[in-house]
Amino acid sequence: MKKITYVLAQLLIFIISSNVYAQDILKSKDLSTIKVDYLSQEDLTKISEQLKSNNMTIDQAEPMVLSKGMSQDEFDKLRIKLSTMSNSSTNTNNPSNKDKSKAEFGRSQEKIVNNKVKDSTIALIFGSELFDNPNLNFEPDLKLATPVNYILGPGDELQVSIYGVQEYNASVPVSIEGKISIQYVGQISVAGMPIEAATQKIKAAIAKVYSTVRSGQSQVSVSLNQIRTIKITVVGGKQPGNYSISSLATVYNALHLAGGPGKNGSYRNIELIRNNKVFRNIDIYRFLIKGDQSDNVNLKDNDVIRIPAYNQRVNVEGEVKRPGIFEMKKGETFTDLLNFASGFNELAYTASVNVVQKTGREFKVQDINESDFNTYIPQSGDVFRITKILDRFENRIKIEGAVFRPDYYSFVEGMRISDLVARAEGLKEDAYSKRARIIRLKSDLTTEIVNVDLNAALTGDVNADIKLKREDVITVYSILDFREEYKVTIDGEVKKPGVYDYVENITLNDLIIQVGGLTGSASKRIEVARMVKSDVINDSDPKRIELLQLEILSDNNEQAKNFILKPFDVINIRRIAIYEKPKMVTISGAVVYPGKYVLANKKEKVYDIVMRAGGLTSISNIEGMKIKRPIKKEEIEKLESIDLNLTKNDSLKEKLADIKFSTIPINWEKIEKNKNHYSNVTLFPGDEIEVAVYNEGVKVTGNVLLTSEIPYRSGKSFKYYINAVGGVDSKGWKKKAYIIYPNGNASVTTSFLFFRSYPKVTPDSQIVVPEKPETKKMSTGEWVSIGSVITSLALLIVTAFK
Repeated sequence: MKKITYVLAQLLIFIISSNVYAQDILKSKDLSTIKVDYLSQEDLTKISEQLKSNNMTIDQAEPMVLSKGMSQDEFDKLRIKLSTMSNSSTNTNNPSNKDKSKAEFGRSQEKIVNNKVKDSTIALIFGSELFDNPNLNFEPDLKLATPVNYILGPGDELQVSIYGVQEYNASVPVSIEGKISIQYVGQISVAGMPIEAATQKIKAAIAKVYSTVRSGQSQVSVSLNQIRTIKITVVGGKQPGNYSISSLATVYNALHLAGGPGKNGSYRNIELIRNNKVFRNIDIYRFLIKGDQSDNVNLKDNDVIRIPAYNQRVNVEGEVKRPGIFEMKKGETFTDLLNFASGFNELAYTASVNVVQKTGREFKVQDINESDFNTYIPQSGDVFRITKILDRFENRIKIEGAVFRPDYYSFVEGMRISDLVARAEGLKEDAYSKRARIIRLKSDLTTEIVNVDLNAALTGDVNADIKLKREDVITVYSILDFREEYKVTIDGEVKKPGVYDYVENITLNDLIIQVGGLTGSASKRIEVARMVKSDVINDSDPKRIELLQLEILSDNNEQAKNFILKPFDVINIRRIAIYEKPKMVTISGAVVYPGKYVLANKKEKVYDIVMRAGGLTSISNIEGMKIKRPIKKEEIEKLESIDLNLTKNDSLKEKLADIKFSTIPINWEKIEKNKNHYSNVTLFPGDEIEVAVYNEGVKVTGNVLLTSEIPYRSGKSFKYYINAVGGVDSKGWKKKAYIIYPNGNASVTTSFLFFRSYPKVTPDSQIVVPEKPETKKMSTGEWVSIGSVITSLALLIVTAFK
């Protein structure tokens, strides 16, 4: 009893001292009592933080720690613990690390990767997609609890923990001899034991040393920390060879790593060989068809997976849900094959199936009836072709036209016209009952028409109520089909002129209301043109139509008496003699009151509007007055319709499209002297009078060295202003230079013999130097051709004068 009390006291001292010194291991004076095995994860974290805060590694701290009494064995344990903790922290922060699973789930396994490349040569073989798909994965799930029947072996690592009154935590590997070593407990043999049995054995061994475990004050936990790797062999796969895989791996995991069966490998008779005996036959179709994973057993070290060549394969083409190449076992029927192919699709012809078979010398064709599906045994190399059903109906009949429910209906033998009309819920009110038409398909697939007295058929006449046949199309006519489509036309001063449907007894008032009523400009006069019908030709009467004159009441815009219209009448609502809305023009620039002005009369002139605007201001330029008149759309269309013989790239087309106004120059000085001067033009609605502000500058643009505005100098010539901007550039065409005056007039440079006359320059005018046209230089060959022609002409002339 005294010994037990002493041991417990020493253990309590170790724990207390360990916690105390763990708080500041570098500043402690005596480390001889520290036992690393009793340090918790929190203690180790504090020690690691102390080292980091002092910028020291555990190796750098070794001399100092040993000098304070810690034994070399305890220090080595501390180094391992801190290194393990550091690696665990690194793996947690790095998701791509191979030990990520351990950091997250407390268990690790070496990552095994085998890159997949999709093989198109075996894509049609049923089951190949299971191993050929890079996205599929059969790796064991490390998050799951350790199977109770998991057999321990060398390479596994166990996490043994004691918690409660006493604490202990250690990772113990299973040695090559199959044993684990626990401090103070000794070695325990666990190889070949299920983990559940090994756990009980380890607990029993620890209980012999730790009395608190034996008394129940402390508990023991054993878990699988590191999973061992086993060696297996795959024979007959696409990538055969030896593989190192997890001891938790299954058959499908190994097959996936090996790429599945090869081109000629079997999917239904794979052998798992253990201890030189066939342990299990694996049929992958059980998993593919039923989801049955009973064949997906766990592997053991030195297992061999043998994939033999297939015995029988058949091909299914056409209207099945999953066409492809399928492997068949002995005794399986065509019904089983249909199950592998997921059955017929919706368009399949199922009464019989065509199969192409191979004999010893040639091919042969055989038909399998639906009744033989359960007995026919497919042979290796069979090609089954499932065709589509015919695009026809075995019992269809149609009725259309003047019935309440025109549609397709099912046909039964003995059906008559009256039966079908009843199923279509009878005739509509507009039905033409004297005749119906049947379009019938004859035996040779040509068609014929059968006429029926519909009224007699529906009143009980058996001879008229004829029997129908499959694919008959019955048409019931409507009396509306035989009527001409009558129209009336209304034009003139109404809101919605146009052509409208004629209805019986429609009046002129009805039609006017239908078109939205009259406009404000409508007069009281209405003209109706009516068609003349006669069976006799009267050459003495030249009239083509009958004209009727009507009047509208002024108070309600309706007729004094209702006028009944007839088919094809043309109604014209005339416009009143004087109905013109006020039209405006605009004046802008240097006038006293610029803005918009209404044309007071049809002959309002420029002078009248200028005076109404208060006259010109003191800063106006009387030589810079002009009118901008909008060009109408039809005028632009006329210009575009004229063939100007322009090239594709000629810019004149674009300029024509951009023209919106025409400019009319105004000579205000002449207008003031004579109001009848031609410059005092009559204004049109939309005109804009522009009065320029006096400007003493002269603009020089175009192909000159510097586009600029030069101050006007009286008496200076045209050339002076061109020279003032540096002259023309290399592309400038000086002799074609022109000037645009502020009122819109233009003047060009003229020449006579060797004399050139330039236009006069005025203030606010603009000088434009155009670009020289491009000239194509003659090539050497063209010059040679011209020389040859001249030489030939010279020879002819010399010959003629000899």
